[in-house]
Amino acid sequence: MKLQQIGVPVAAVAGLAYGYHAYQWMGFFLVLGGLVMWALLHFTRLVKVLERAANRPMGHVDSAVMLHAKLKAGVNLMHVIALTRSLGEPMSPKDEQPEVFRWRDNSQSVVTCVFQDGRLQKWALERPPAGAPADAEVPHTRLGGPPAGDAT
Repeated sequence: MKLQQIGVPVAAVAGLAYGYHAYQWMGFFLVLGGLVMWALLHFTRLVKVLERAANRPMGHVDSAVMLHAKLKAGVNLMHVIALTRSLGEPMSPKDEQPEVFRWRDNSQSVVTCVFQDGRLQKWALERPPAGAPADAEVPHTRLGGPPAGDAT
């Protein structure tokens, strides 16, 4: 189990206990209000990102090269969806780890991202061969070693 899965609830309970200890029920409800505000901010961000992604074609990005340059190892899937403003085209079976998603731009350049437990592990950029027509299909590549853009 990850520290964040345990640490956030423990910190919330500790903050509530400290608020009650310091200022009785007013302190408890002050900390509770802060926790609710924090949860609402995260929920609002999630809804906004998904709302923007709902209005775009699945697996489409304005520039695959720019997306490739902006990616960093360890960012979560929601961050990548916010960057692309589009849901990725799933390339792996549903509910199976690692998850593989693909985004394509108008020039048929493709960025393929591999997520393990919701975190970006590696990614690869595929550009169409020079002189290929814009509507030609780019073959799916196998993600072997570390990607060329890995900043770790």
